[in-house]
Amino acid sequence: MATTLTLKNIPNEVYERLKSSAATHRRSLNSEAIMCLEAVLLPGRMDPEERLARIKTLRATLPKGRFAARDIDALKRAGRP
Repeated sequence: MATTLTLKNIPNEVYERLKSSAATHRRSLNSEAIMCLEAVLLPGRMDPEERLARIKTLRATLPKGRFAARDIDALKRAGRP
């Protein structure tokens, strides 16, 4: 059974990053916080089917076609992996 957790005194920067991340992933703040906690506390617990589903979802958001080397370099310079 799920448990409720209330967080207090969250630093503004942490809150803003969580809010931004939630918007990026199209999740609620609550769902994003749970995902962050699970990623840190249960990193090896994702089953292969869930991992594959997440990969497919991510791939669907990428532009179609291949990235040119200059595009990859530009993204790296912009601070993206």
